[in-house]
Amino acid sequence: MGEGTYLSHEGYDKLKKELEYLKKVKRRELSKEIGVARAHGDLRENAEYKAAKEAQALNEERVAKLENKLSEAQILDDSKIAKDEALIGATVKMNNVDTKESVEYTLVSELEADFSQGKISIDSPIGKALLGHKKNDIVKVEVPAGLLKFKILKISR
Repeated sequence: MGEGTYLSHEGYDKLKKELEYLKKVKRRELSKEIGVARAHGDLRENAEYKAAKEAQALNEERVAKLENKLSEAQILDDSKIAKDEALIGATVKMNNVDTKESVEYTLVSELEADFSQGKISIDSPIGKALLGHKKNDIVKVEVPAGLLKFKILKISR
């Protein structure tokens, strides 16, 4: 795949919603907080004002990052991606060869990764190791805790 960040339709929409919230709601909230803090007097010794300005700066930094990522984003077209290979957008079910524990992960870009939802980045150690593999392949992953071995049971989209 070429340059840019690959996102699912769902991931793209989620980031667009976050950007809209930060620009339309969070900006107003922070502006009000700055106004309230400013009313408390001397700005040089006003901790509330400094905290509100810092929160505003962090919000603007996140807005800029999201705008940049969304402008570079390429939305995945599942119809053009091999369905029998562990590639971005695929859900991979596998067994740990040693513990026999079954796990399932969806391979996504770093922006969409959310381990609690079973979405892992293709840049993570497990994500990188899975890329390009097919059903019944044994995948070895070097992690800080040691070597993990997985047998791929199923790949779906």
